[in-house]
Amino acid sequence: MSTVSLPFQPSLFGSGDPLGDPSFSTLRRFWLDTESWVDLAPDWLSGPDTLFTQLAESAPWQQRERTMYDQRVAEPRLTCGWAVSDAPPPLDDLADLLSERYQVHFDSIGLNYYRHGRDSVAWHGDRVRFVLQRPQVAIVSLGTPRRFGLRPRGGGTGQWFTVEGGDLLVMGGRCQHDWEHTVPKTTRGGPRISVTYRHTSEEPFTAPPR
Repeated sequence: MSTVSLPFQPSLFGSGDPLGDPSFSTLRRFWLDTESWVDLAPDWLSGPDTLFTQLAESAPWQQRERTMYDQRVAEPRLTCGWAVSDAPPPLDDLADLLSERYQVHFDSIGLNYYRHGRDSVAWHGDRVRFVLQRPQVAIVSLGTPRRFGLRPRGGGTGQWFTVEGGDLLVMGGRCQHDWEHTVPKTTRGGPRISVTYRHTSEEPFTAPPR
């Protein structure tokens, strides 16, 4: 596994305890079509640089391989993940906030570590679409800004967002079925970690007793 990464410089405003905003006060919804949408909440997470450093140093990163043109090649990023019940804090607490907001039980967490601008993920739809008709996928971005693109499956005009450290981006409706998304390579990209929450059931979320 390669762990070579550009140095990450935490900012004064990105330090402190990582806490999600329970009011989702900055959230804005963008409709991609009549059945697919994206929510973007800038600065939803306080202390994003603290969480970035924690995960970069302690998460069980690995580099997977995939088949391309009959050859096994390393994916251009590092990955790891947990069931929410096994995840370290505050990832489990963030899952509870998101579950209550979106009324689905987010039960898994997948992390991608983009070490530099050469790391990326190609156009794709998440595999949860093979299980659910309307999966919601929530992404908390940590580290340096990166472009996040969406395009209709089969071609057409896409949309682009810039996600920064602490931003929350949620894809919902028919997005995973009818749209694809990507984090492309860039010449000036610094290290970034995406924390992705998914659910495996469309049953409404039930909050535990307090």
